[in-house]
Amino acid sequence: MAEIEVRRSARRTRTVSARREGDRTIVMIPASMSLREERRAVADMVAKLDAREKKRAAPRSDAGLARRASELARLYVPEAPEPASVRWVTNQNSRWGSCTPIDRTIRLSHRLQAMPDHVVDAVLVHELTHLVVSGHGPRFDAIVRRYPRTDEAMGFLEGVTWQQRREP
Repeated sequence: MAEIEVRRSARRTRTVSARREGDRTIVMIPASMSLREERRAVADMVAKLDAREKKRAAPRSDAGLARRASELARLYVPEAPEPASVRWVTNQNSRWGSCTPIDRTIRLSHRLQAMPDHVVDAVLVHELTHLVVSGHGPRFDAIVRRYPRTDEAMGFLEGVTWQQRREP
């Protein structure tokens, strides 16, 4: 088990924070905190750091993305031909995904990896639909809307895009 160092501060009144330095976890707490509260706070902060590190260490794989695309195609876009490849890419910073129907390749921005599953699913359904319909007309919309959380996912992505435009 990694070493845990608790640092008490008289200037800290309510907040608890933690960080990792190598194999050591440093938890900063208010000096007035009881031992019982300290134990709870340390356990909570270590669990949060562990969860964050686990999420970062295990990004969604290309193989998992391809499996999910196959499942979504079967459920919502059965008329689509099977994609030749479905993968994460790091060179898409202005779009969430892309599809090249001629060679049946689908690429999703790595920025989606940390987003909720229903958002990734909606982008996959959108790109799978491009294997059937190239444009964004009524036929395209009818297929995309088979995925029940399309509006919710698109709203989420609009919010993320709006926020990114506001950041300096």
